[in-house]
Amino acid sequence: MFATEWGEKIRCVVLGEYLIEHRATVRNAAAAFGISKSTVHKDVTQTLKGVNRALFDEVQKVLQKNKQERHLRGGEATKQKYCLLHRSRKAI
Repeated sequence: MFATEWGEKIRCVVLGEYLIEHRATVRNAAAAFGISKSTVHKDVTQTLKGVNRALFDEVQKVLQKNKQERHLRGGEATKQKYCLLHRSRKAI
């Protein structure tokens, strides 16, 4: 096995553990580790499945929950954006 394959397997386990421990989104994990969202997503949805099936199953639960809640997070972000805009206009 090549060194890069070991690195990928270790990285996918570390990312999986991070997602579970922090109940993080793929975007949060990518920012925390300084890698792309695509890399995080591929590691936890494809690579992890062959490395640690139990961890993969737990990560899938977190990802599914995040997917179900994403419209709420998006709505909250929009609300905050317009509240901030409203406050800044009111201050002028």
